[in-house]
Amino acid sequence: MSVVDSCVQGRAKTLDEAKQWMRERLEMRVYPMSLVEPTEGRALIDELRGLDGRAWAGVWGRAGDQAREAASEAERRGERKAAAALYLRAHGLYFMGRFPCPNHPDKQRCAELERETYLAAGRHWSVPVRRVSVPFDGRRGEGREVVFLYRRPEGAVRPPVVVMWGGLDAYKEQLTGASDALLGAGVATIAVDCPGTGESPLKAVVDAERQFLPVFDWAAAQLDVDARKVGLLGRSFGGYWATKLAHAAPERIAGAVSWGGGVHFMFQPEWLEASRHPESYLMELAETHRYMLGSSNGIDYAAALKRLSLLDQGLLDRPCAPLLLVSGKHDRQYPVEDTYLLLERGSPKSVRLFPGGHTGRTPQALHTVVAWLAERLRRGAAR
Repeated sequence: MSVVDSCVQGRAKTLDEAKQWMRERLEMRVYPMSLVEPTEGRALIDELRGLDGRAWAGVWGRAGDQAREAASEAERRGERKAAAALYLRAHGLYFMGRFPCPNHPDKQRCAELERETYLAAGRHWSVPVRRVSVPFDGRRGEGREVVFLYRRPEGAVRPPVVVMWGGLDAYKEQLTGASDALLGAGVATIAVDCPGTGESPLKAVVDAERQFLPVFDWAAAQLDVDARKVGLLGRSFGGYWATKLAHAAPERIAGAVSWGGGVHFMFQPEWLEASRHPESYLMELAETHRYMLGSSNGIDYAAALKRLSLLDQGLLDRPCAPLLLVSGKHDRQYPVEDTYLLLERGSPKSVRLFPGGHTGRTPQALHTVVAWLAERLRRGAAR
């Protein structure tokens, strides 16, 4: 069976189908609906009258505004715990309002408020969120800073560091669960946006991995952590950049995890067409790819993605840092065949396949990722 044969081509979901998709995931408490309270979520789903940017962002954004105002009032009364919960609730609603990408002015407004309310919630946590920006030597038309979110476990003496990022639609603010789990294992975390998303200074160009290097430099310069070598966690599309960095800068990396990413087959035109409307994705997968790439049309989009192939770039036969590949056995968003391709090339890798679809989203997956990274960082510190 070919890679394309393993993916059943579908069609865009209708409004009713999209609503049912959201209701099912809301009840299961899985991404992207896991950031929305079920009772409120059911009412807002019923309220939706369209999937276009204005209709979509209008419903979720208005609810976010109400939660943000309630959070501000709680904060003024000195009710820190209530304020944190309300700001986080607003963050989840704004996240839905810009989902999957802020490709409309109303969605862009939600994206800005999503970041604002997340930081407002995070300053009240027992391990608070610190927003850091470092200079970036961008080219013409690119940004001049890299922004990331830093958390350090309380009481730890020079803990190791994991730098992590999401994919097409999960930005740095959606990595709280992974951050909490790593903090519990005694690891400091840096959450940064994947190239072409959030506050990233550049689009997902072929050499966009350079945006991560100033973050590594910043971590290595901190006296209260041990970041001579960092761990990497890239989820979904972000697994691609973790894999590339493991090959391109192995001397700086204690271990890297590609959690649901690909390297070659996912970028081929046949797969792009066959996987255009996977059941695992709510809507606008191709449009979100284009937003990330900065491509205005389908031809540019396909060509830009094809250039990202690590096989064609000649990287896969080079030595790489320790690399763990985690995926779902029946992923219809990014092909599991890319996992097999990596196993056949270059340095040995570790692999864990879970039942189900994209990223093998089971309770065991995050535990596996965190335990592996903590062990790799412990070994690195012992040397």
